[in-house]
Amino acid sequence: MPTLSLDSSQLRTTIDPDSLGFTDTSELLQQPLSWIGQERAEVAVRFGLGMTQPDYHLFVLGEVGSGRSSLLQQALIAAAADRSTPHDLCYLYNFIAPEKPLALHLPAGQGRLLRQSLLQLAKSLPVEIAQCLNGQDFKIKSDRIEKKCRTEATKMYAKLDKIAVSLHFTIHRENEQIIFTMLDAAGEILTEENLLKLPRNRRIEIERAEQQLHEAIIHYFEAFNEIDKEKSTALAALQRRTVQPLLSLAVKKIQDGLQKQSRNNSRLKTYFEQITADILDNLHLFEAGTNDEEKRQSALSQIFSRYQINLVVDNADVRGAPVIVEDNPSSYALFGSIDYQFESGKLKTDFMHIRAGSLLKAHGGFLMLYLSDLLTDSELWLKLRRFLRSKRLQIEEPGSTLTSNAPVALEPEAVEVNVKIILIGAREEYYDLQEIDPEFMRRFRVKVDFAESFLASAKTYHASAIFVAHACDIAKLPHFSAAAVARLLEESHREVEDQKRQSAIFARTEMLVLESAALCTARRGRTVAVADIDAALRARTHRHNYPDLSVQEFIIDGEISIAVQGEKVGQINALTQIDLGDYRFGTPVRVSARTFAGEDGVLNIAREVDMTGPIHDKGVLILQNYLAALFAHIAPLALSASIVFEQEYTSIEGDSASCAEFYVLLSSLTELPLNQSIAVTGALNQHGEVLPIGGINDKIEGYFTLCEKIGLTGEQGVLIPHANRQHLMLDNKIIAAVEKGLFAIYTMQHVTQGLELLTGLPAGVLDSGRTVGYPSETVLGDAQRMLVAFRRACQLMHHPRTEHRRLPSRSEK
Repeated sequence: MPTLSLDSSQLRTTIDPDSLGFTDTSELLQQPLSWIGQERAEVAVRFGLGMTQPDYHLFVLGEVGSGRSSLLQQALIAAAADRSTPHDLCYLYNFIAPEKPLALHLPAGQGRLLRQSLLQLAKSLPVEIAQCLNGQDFKIKSDRIEKKCRTEATKMYAKLDKIAVSLHFTIHRENEQIIFTMLDAAGEILTEENLLKLPRNRRIEIERAEQQLHEAIIHYFEAFNEIDKEKSTALAALQRRTVQPLLSLAVKKIQDGLQKQSRNNSRLKTYFEQITADILDNLHLFEAGTNDEEKRQSALSQIFSRYQINLVVDNADVRGAPVIVEDNPSSYALFGSIDYQFESGKLKTDFMHIRAGSLLKAHGGFLMLYLSDLLTDSELWLKLRRFLRSKRLQIEEPGSTLTSNAPVALEPEAVEVNVKIILIGAREEYYDLQEIDPEFMRRFRVKVDFAESFLASAKTYHASAIFVAHACDIAKLPHFSAAAVARLLEESHREVEDQKRQSAIFARTEMLVLESAALCTARRGRTVAVADIDAALRARTHRHNYPDLSVQEFIIDGEISIAVQGEKVGQINALTQIDLGDYRFGTPVRVSARTFAGEDGVLNIAREVDMTGPIHDKGVLILQNYLAALFAHIAPLALSASIVFEQEYTSIEGDSASCAEFYVLLSSLTELPLNQSIAVTGALNQHGEVLPIGGINDKIEGYFTLCEKIGLTGEQGVLIPHANRQHLMLDNKIIAAVEKGLFAIYTMQHVTQGLELLTGLPAGVLDSGRTVGYPSETVLGDAQRMLVAFRRACQLMHHPRTEHRRLPSRSEK
């Protein structure tokens, strides 16, 4: 079967603008965006978001730019709207163990209300308590207690004075001491000099009297202290009785301002009881007029700092469930942190410095993460895995180096967290992770697979046009005409090299929309036209195609040897694609071969010097086996051959040159020249069937551009796999050249079909009649004769192997 020449209608799919059903995209703004071509992913997302059981987290596979993030956020927001708003999370001072702050859950918005109420309490209560303790009623009652105590103290002093008089002493009180003086018989002060003049018996009596007075004074002070203690106790009790109604009223006012569910919270009730008890135990701090007023105010401020709440998660403004996208998933950002401050050269912290992370903020809702960000920190990965196992989150201290000077280490109460995690990663990362960490992957039971392309239809065209309309509206750009949208859709087909499928990487479409609209604005156009899109594509190519132009210049200048006319034995133009990441282009590369009698088989020179990849090596081995199968009737083959990609100085990978290698081997073997005007690409299997290859449009356009610059003769063309027909989305200038007969696109289903095109002779069919072999005057017949001659030459030399030396193989190195 000969090769087929494609006509221009087969080289590209074209879209009729009139079939789109609109004049420009402004007519589509009222229509909602859809999951274009991602129905499988949409179903998976809806299933995953609807599962409330644990461990049904979502793992999203897909390429960057496929709309995975934006579509997921759209789905998350919609799902979150139907859910109830989760509770606020507060941390409270722990009166029993201050280093272990307590967690308090309150209905959404109640945390903010409670925080404001407690702040107001801290402002108003000191003043109110001070006014209460300075009130007339309190003063009357406190004066009554003090008067009673003074009366008792006066009686006790009078009793002591009576005892002193009976013992001939006089007493008076100075500060906290009682001074006594001995009197003589005349009632005068007995001096020490006169005391020494008294008889010994009298001095002994005086000493006994003095001892009795000492004992009486001690008893007096004991009784006085007891009265003073009773006074302090009575005054404290009076203060508590006076302030207690004020505190009860203040607490009740706060509670009344909260919802019933919050008022009935047992932990909150206990917290208010502890606040009340703590204030009553420190009422002395509310008494002004002490010597160190600054110290009193500082102590009072510290006391009231306990009565605040740290509202770490505030859902007052959240409607439905929270949706958090964490773009910087550090340990602090995800799991929360505890802040420290330097005071007097030391690190200090308290429960008010606890900070929530994204996991706590997303409780009751959804958290979106990117796998590549998580994998940069192994500790973060392990921590997240432990969290997914326990479903409990413990906000931890920073590293030990930071907290080594901290006097108190905080240990906030761990809390249960119910969050659905959406983890986004590349397809290869998903399967690698399955193998490396199967336990982690068991937590992500919902696989959401975003396709890279999808079958095109009128429905997908319309949905794509709506996407363009919204992109223009968001960026405040001019809208696109129907013809311009049709051109965008055609470019979407080209991106995936398929006449039946569109690209699902809408980031590229969006980029082209922005660039085309910018050119339209620059020319002051009202709507974007096809010319704007073509200009944007040319401008983009111009920004990136310097390497492509350089290679073409080298070929035209003769620095790289490529012939696009005439015939040559043992050489052919293969087509290759160079991918630089930001730009891809096709270029021809000369493949040459030499054959001779021997038993080394086909030697790939590039492989011998480690310049080829495994796929290319596989293609050469397939070629060698197919060649052996063609001539199995005269096996074993007495053939040594070498193949090389000439002037190729980088690594060679891929099997798309195996057809070209087959042709150049047969040309060298038969000494039949090959048409240099026809460039070849295609991979073959062990049966000689030609398989489709990638980069077909870049390869054809690269060769055409070179031929165009050198000069089109009408004989140039490319030979490609027949299966690549649907992948053709060629440039319009190639289509025009084909229509004029200046360039041709040939296809083949079997590798032997290209022999007649390249050599001008029939390939030859194996004759299984009486004479086994290929007919004469065919390419395979000529090859058969040469192989038989090679065998005879080897037999005549009486060598089982030729003396031809070869480079050592990889296994021998």
